Amino acid sequence: MNDMSFYIGLSVLSNDETGKICQSTDNVRRRNSRLLSAEAKRILSVFEDISLDQGDIAKETGGRPFFPDGHADFNISHSGSLAAVCYAKGNNPRTGCDVEYIRTRIRTVKTAENFFSSPENRYIFSQGTPYEARFFEIWTLKECYLKLRGLSVFDMAASPSFIRENPVGHKERFSFSFCASVDREISFYLYRISNSAEQYILAAAIEGEEQEPEIRIFSQSPPDCNKIVKIKAAPSPDETVRPNR
Repeated sequence: MNDMSFYIGLSVLSNDETGKICQSTDNVRRRNSRLLSAEAKRILSVFEDISLDQGDIAKETGGRPFFPDGHADFNISHSGSLAAVCYAKGNNPRTGCDVEYIRTRIRTVKTAENFFSSPENRYIFSQGTPYEARFFEIWTLKECYLKLRGLSVFDMAASPSFIRENPVGHKERFSFSFCASVDREISFYLYRISNSAEQYILAAAIEGEEQEPEIRIFSQSPPDCNKIVKIKAAPSPDETVRPNR
């Protein structure tokens, strides 16, 4: 019997609350970050069914937050006007998530060259423009893995590759795959989220048991959430569910 539960909570703040993303100044971004952090805490409180205070959450040595009694695990991310919370219960799970607003970054190419594998770079840049969405697919997968492990963005170069390049003649040139061995099963879920003119990429991961997340919306403006791919990493054998493109 599977007693695990796994949720992804999403909330989109309105432009009245955050201001227009494309016109954001540093001060506005800092204010937005505070608003989104507070919204993420509200979502987590709903999942916990209590009003959380500072003493309910501890931090690991690397800064990763967790519940001291181990009854559940969670991870928080926000970008643009979207807050996301992963929440898992049962069989000692660990979870991670990362969401990114799809945008042009000055150092996208250099970042990929420095921190992504060769297959990941070819997946991103050999298929024409625009390539930003493909960049953030890889970035969010790596980031949610690092957060699951209690590592930081400074460990990005140590994250395994998430792209396998198939032999010539294969139907698909590239496949999503977790290219490393694992001791416990990890399932990754990659989504494209749309809200009005805004586009996001969200990656979520759970370690311990395979469990499809239930998406819950916590804002009056519900975003469209479409799964791109599921990647399952198992100790033996590795299993990959390829994306529908």
